[in-house]
Amino acid sequence: MNKSKKILIMGLPGSGKTTLAKKVVKIFNADWLNADVIRGKYNDWDFSDEGIVRQVTRMRDIAQKSKKKYVVADFVCPLHKQIKIFKPNFIFWMDTIQKGRFESMNKIFKKPKKFDLKFTEKNLEINLLQIKDKILGYKWKNNNPTIQMLGRFQPWHYGHKTLFEKCILKTGQVNIMIKDVHRIDDNPFNYSQIKKKILSELKSFKQRIKITLAPNIVEICYGRTVGYKVNKIKLSKNIESISATKIRKKLRSKGLLK
Repeated sequence: MNKSKKILIMGLPGSGKTTLAKKVVKIFNADWLNADVIRGKYNDWDFSDEGIVRQVTRMRDIAQKSKKKYVVADFVCPLHKQIKIFKPNFIFWMDTIQKGRFESMNKIFKKPKKFDLKFTEKNLEINLLQIKDKILGYKWKNNNPTIQMLGRFQPWHYGHKTLFEKCILKTGQVNIMIKDVHRIDDNPFNYSQIKKKILSELKSFKQRIKITLAPNIVEICYGRTVGYKVNKIKLSKNIESISATKIRKKLRSKGLLK
């Protein structure tokens, strides 16, 4: 009986499915079923409902013959019944574009009801890390190289998330330290609120992060050469222009923050 685990990477044409699938195949030493390649092999370019069902049935049958531990399939998967037929073990949805290049496919595409991960950006290295953790898991080790992010995070925003992604790719673990400055000057968010926000945005990295409450640290001092570095990571101007002060002002204007 076939025991290969099927990994489905789905999304509209142009969403980045094939680029991601190529890397996933390499990481997991998997067999690869690319929809266009399979259609070409069988000279079947029928995209009616019947043609789509025939194609996914064909891909399922091919996957079942695989001798590898994993099979990666990348196809649009516009219909919910395709998932029922293919029966993937993992579903990774590339939700990176609103419309693909084929209007006919845009019209019939249905968002998946269930999925393991949804990617809204074509961030290949970050997406691969999340997929790897979802399938294989990850266990935090205190003695592994780790990066520390120290800040107020009032509130945690997209700029912080972008910085985190740069950090996690450097060492694979990040310790996020939240300064205890609640209600000192304009710092309205407490530790629990900030931690909850971070966890909600980094939930697919939950095994790779630690979030701790830190004193109101205002300076980091060291004497002679130490076993760590203090580095500034360069971000784009658009990211660096994100202002927590402006975010708080906007929240207050909407009555969402006192």
